[in-house]
This record gives sequence, structure tokens and C-alpha cells, in this order.
Amino acid sequence: MGLRSKAHVLFQDILEIHPDDVLALNSLGFEALNDRRLVQSLGFFERALVQTPANANAHFNVGFVCEELGRSQDAEAAFNAAIAIDEKMDRAWYGLGLALVRQQRFAESLVAFERNTQLQSMSPYAWYQMARVHMEMQEPDKALQVMRHLKGFEPKVAAQLERETGLKLDRAV
Repeated sequence: MGLRSKAHVLFQDILEIHPDDVLALNSLGFEALNDRRLVQSLGFFERALVQTPANANAHFNVGFVCEELGRSQDAEAAFNAAIAIDEKMDRAWYGLGLALVRQQRFAESLVAFERNTQLQSMSPYAWYQMARVHMEMQEPDKALQVMRHLKGFEPKVAAQLERETGLKLDRAV
């Protein structure tokens, strides 16, 4: 039996004795997530959240899996709960932005992505999403501004956006 299988058995044994053990619930939740057993993962994370409702990470985990399941409104609520507990949780702002994009609430998603970039200015992910949202909103000049900014620290991502959008970074604004 491999280490991962042993760990799985150990955490299952813990839950038999202590059904509300947060470490075991989270561990099994991450294992299920890693295996793409999303519904099962969500169940473990929701059970952990019941035990730790003031934990921003617990809300984030639920939001992440809800977003993976396409349950964007539930994801939005979970990310907002995480942010209410820890307004500096950059990944919750990013997740919120993605949930809002999926709901086609583009202007609101920009607010979330902008907050993410304030907290993680050198991470290309929210910058990339902002450029995509500006394109959805028929704002190519704003998308180009974002792409130029990205080119300064993530030129490969900026080049990818050029290919995806058809915009050229040498175009005047």
C-alpha cells in the first residue's frame, strides 16, 4: 500500500472516531479534488466549513469547488464570505472574479480582478482575465493597456493575449 493510500485510510479512520475532524475532512477533500471527484470534495469541504465558519480558507475551498462544478452563484457567495473574513485573500478575489465572469457580470468581475492585482501585482492571472473581460465588454483599448502592462513582467502571457484577441501590442492607444 502506497503512502497516499495509507493516508487515505488513516483519515477515514480518524473520521470514524471523530466525524468532525477538520484536518481529516480537509485532507480527504483535497484528495477528492485532486482526483476530480468534485461532488465528494465539496461534501468534505462543506463539512469542514460547518466546524470552522470563521475560517476564510474553508469558505475559499467551498467556493473553489463550486466554481469547478459550474455553480457560480454558490461560488460567488463562498468567495464573498471568505473576503468578508479576510479582505486580503487575493485568491478569493480572483475566484470571485471568475465566478462573476461565468455569470457574465463583467463590470463587477473587473472590480474583483483589480483588487486581486492590488494584492498580487506580479501575478499574471487576474491581469489576463481583465484583458479578456475588456474584450467581452468591447473595450479593446483597455485590453491593450492591460496587455502592455503584462508585457513588462510576463511577455509570454501578453503574447498569448495577442494571439487570442487579435490585438497587436504595437497598436497606438
